[in-house]
Order: sequence, then C-alpha cells, then structure tokens
Amino acid sequence: MAIWQLIDSLNELNEAHQNMLTLGEAKRTAIVANDIDTLIGIMNQESRLVKKISALDEQRLAACQVFLQEKGIKSLLNLNLTELTRLVFDPEEKEALKQAQSGLSWTLGELKRVNDLNQQLIEQSLAFVDYSLNLLGNNGEQEATYQNPASKNATQQKTGFFDARA
Repeated sequence: MAIWQLIDSLNELNEAHQNMLTLGEAKRTAIVANDIDTLIGIMNQESRLVKKISALDEQRLAACQVFLQEKGIKSLLNLNLTELTRLVFDPEEKEALKQAQSGLSWTLGELKRVNDLNQQLIEQSLAFVDYSLNLLGNNGEQEATYQNPASKNATQQKTGFFDARA
C-alpha cells in the first residue's frame, strides 16, 4: 500500500537527518578544537548526505502522490503530513504515520538547534580573527577615502605590530 511506502520514506528521511545531526555534533567538536582538516571532511560528508536527503525527499513526494491517487484525489496537491493523516482511516496506519512525523519533526528540531550553535561558534571565531587582525594591523581610525599623500601629517603613528603597506 502507498501509505506504507510513505511511512518508510519518512523513516529513511529521519535516519538521514539523524546522520546529519551526528555530523553536526562532530562539526561542533571540530570547530571548538580548530581542526580544519576534520571540518573539511565533515563538510564533504554533509554535502553527500544532502544529495541523499534530496533524493529521499523526491521519493517521499512520489509516495505522497501515489497515496493521494489511491484515495481518489487526482490533483497534484502539496499537502503536509497533518493533512495527510486526516485521509488515513486505519488506526494502525494513522499511528505509524504520526510516529514517523513526530520522529522526523524532533530530529529536524535538534538539527536546527545544533546548526544554530555551530553558526554562533563560527561567527565568534570570525569575530576573534577580525579582532586579532585589527590588533596586528594598522588602527581602524584611518579614513576610507583617498587623501593626497603630500597633505598627510608626518607625525602619524602606527599602533599595530604589522604594517600592511610594507
């Protein structure tokens, strides 16, 4: 039956997203440890997993359309899982669909939380790098517009350790 294909598709999507969640936690460890090589490897694994998730999502959409056609709905509606649950009347199938939906929803919520944390860590790391470069480079009080070199004040001092113009 098409409903079981849809449930299996949702369970496969949940498993793939759980793998993505594991990679996200490993990415957080690599970011904290400043291990760039591991981070690059994790990102490569993530890109492969994203392609797999995309293919699984296409399978889910196809299973959803088969289910709708089985119920006599001929249009290409894009219904969410809650709306699809209303079309299932067998209690066993309805419960299995709700469990698959809640499992996938929980995994996606956790994945969002881990990705937000990783994004904050990366932003903090970039802010620290920017701050370090500002300490080493020239001061940020210089104007960003062109000034005639002949009219510059000769007593201008450099406060940084690194002169970028050298």
